[in-house]
Amino acid sequence: MVGETFHRCSVPPAPSDIRVLVVARDPLARAGLAAMLAQQPGVMVEGQAAGDFDLRQTLEGLHADALVWDLGWDAADATEAVTDAQELGIPILALAPEEDHVAEAWAAGARGLLPREAGAEVIGAALHALASGLAVVAAEFTALLSPRHRQAAALAEELTPREGQVLQLLAEGLPNKAIAARLGVSESTVKFHINAILGKLGAQSRTEAVVQATRLGLITM
Repeated sequence: MVGETFHRCSVPPAPSDIRVLVVARDPLARAGLAAMLAQQPGVMVEGQAAGDFDLRQTLEGLHADALVWDLGWDAADATEAVTDAQELGIPILALAPEEDHVAEAWAAGARGLLPREAGAEVIGAALHALASGLAVVAAEFTALLSPRHRQAAALAEELTPREGQVLQLLAEGLPNKAIAARLGVSESTVKFHINAILGKLGAQSRTEAVVQATRLGLITM
């Protein structure tokens, strides 16, 4: 089964589990990573994939909370797929084989960056952080990111998950009333979140906030 393009786990997750899709081109690395994460409390490996699959259709069927993407040694090709995953709004934890691919993976949309040899506990903790809307970058990787990327990482940690959702809907051009309906909250709550977003981004208007967030890679257009 692990040699197939996609393999779905049949064990149902607990309500509090973070549901994870493990992606790696190497079938042995994929199986090993999935087995390692399956032992972590609060982590449910819902599926495994090689990367050469219909990502959108697979993720819509899985309802995954996060992706763990082993970039392997063909990281240049893998980062293109990371970009596709990022467009679906699912946080991605990239495992980089070497420092040369760190900035590239971050620019592609990964919001978690760890060395490929990271242990199960470290990866598990990073997944919980990503699920809470935080960015995770290994200490040895932070110096490899440009000032712009470091600023984006800091802002991503400051924004709450709900603020991130509101920011993305602002980028889509939705008015407050439509955002409130989409998120199931009141318009006053939306205004509160927008004011918080403007403060954190140092923006004077909704448009400026969207422009700033787009430049930093915090949202997709």
